[in-house]
Amino acid sequence: MKKITKIILFLFMLNTVSYSSSLRIEIKELVNNLSSYKILDVRDKNKFEDLHIKGALNFSASLTYNNFSIDGKISEPNKMQKIIRNLGLDINDNIVIYDDGTFFDASRVFWTLEVYGFKNLKLLNAGFNFWERLNYQTSKDIPIVKQSNYIPSINNKKLATKFTTQIATKANSQIIIDARDYDNYIGKKSAAKRFGHIPKAINIPAINNIKKDLFKSKLKGIDELKDIYKNINKDKKIVLYCSIGRIASTNYFALRELGYDVSNYDASWKEWGNDSNLPIIKLSEAK
Repeated sequence: MKKITKIILFLFMLNTVSYSSSLRIEIKELVNNLSSYKILDVRDKNKFEDLHIKGALNFSASLTYNNFSIDGKISEPNKMQKIIRNLGLDINDNIVIYDDGTFFDASRVFWTLEVYGFKNLKLLNAGFNFWERLNYQTSKDIPIVKQSNYIPSINNKKLATKFTTQIATKANSQIIIDARDYDNYIGKKSAAKRFGHIPKAINIPAINNIKKDLFKSKLKGIDELKDIYKNINKDKKIVLYCSIGRIASTNYFALRELGYDVSNYDASWKEWGNDSNLPIIKLSEAK
């Protein structure tokens, strides 16, 4: 009997560890532990200044792009160093990230910070709009922070490029996922001059990772995400892309939660689709 009790206790502890190491955090958990985290509001500066979660710092998702008008390439180290230092952030800080509830911008910042070496990141599993609706603490005050000594280093395992994606199209050990909607995937629509998708890519739209109801959006539960990615081999490296490396970041977050080895192609279709030297596939349905 004692042996059975010990086994049950051990299994309970395993489940507790798994939950506490989740990459998401629910509203109530954050409310009860506000002082334990640095909170990043990744909405535009004007929205942040209008109202935000009390104590939050503004790290607009637009700052993660080198040149948003061209493609989704990630901001360069010198720019990121300045941004991160001015926010007083260090790579070992416990950080919670939120946006307006789309999860696309929050996921983009999550991925960017992982590329730049941050280790303890969580997404708030709700947007600011729902936080405000629940009447939790908000503020117009902008916190004063002490500048950090952050030195940038890039984790290339999490950042795919045009070159590494070309390799992935021919490597049996890699899977490419197109996170755009189906019409973009088959070539009915495009953010680039060419229509279609990267060879070998399978289509799992970013929106599949999110569930919506009347008042809020939430990330789908772990079991639901497992079902979405059930045919994706965990022994293979995953390369993600969309149009500008934004919405694909939501797939990145989901796959990270599930324990996959995953990278995000930052320049994405806006680079690949505009380079006539690179191969594409346009499905017959797109005619």
